Amino acid sequence: MKRIAILQSNYIPWKGYFDIIAAVDEFVVYDCVQYTKNDWRNRNQIKTPRGKAWLTIPVRQRSLEQTIERTEIADSACFSKHWSTFRQNYAKAPHIGFCAEALQPLFQELGAYRLLSQANVRMIRAICELIGISTRIRHSGEFELFGDRNERLVNICRQAGASYYLSGTAAKTYLDESRFAEAGVVVEWMSYDGYAEYPQLHPPFDHYVSVLDLIASVGSKASEYMLHARRKAT
Repeated sequence: MKRIAILQSNYIPWKGYFDIIAAVDEFVVYDCVQYTKNDWRNRNQIKTPRGKAWLTIPVRQRSLEQTIERTEIADSACFSKHWSTFRQNYAKAPHIGFCAEALQPLFQELGAYRLLSQANVRMIRAICELIGISTRIRHSGEFELFGDRNERLVNICRQAGASYYLSGTAAKTYLDESRFAEAGVVVEWMSYDGYAEYPQLHPPFDHYVSVLDLIASVGSKASEYMLHARRKAT
């Protein structure tokens, strides 16, 4: 029984995003939809002694109908700045050396990408590999897409041969489970309950920051502080 998830790409997402990837057999990057300003597509947060700080990729938004996959990066120098900001604020983290070895070259590489989606997916794939998540990652462009919002997702499930569709809870406002049921697909809802805290810098503890925080804190043991990734590793 095949399980898939379909999500827009985010920039260095929080651990829950990677836990969704770990929970399924196939993960589809759904960047053929409208780019939304002031969202997680081009930014995320890390912790600092002065509170949370944004790491933001400047982008060119030429129209309201512009899709994520067509959104261009406006300043590729941002990635080296992001690394410097992260390195400075996590200098005392137990596994900053592990991060420097694994992630600094990656941030340098991202400067060569023209499109936001390309940079996001490269980072997501690299972090999955780093923390031991082996789920197959595909792009929505590999599928034939048609119909309304629900029908497009249902058709991806059909074409992927999925029996289960795992979704984040935010989709409850629009997702029509009956449409999936008609196609023989069971909708499941991701739960983030039960995440254990880890030794995090700059209290109070916050689960909802970039996965970089987790990696800097626990290194290669990051999957042990997730739910589905931990189960797959055991």
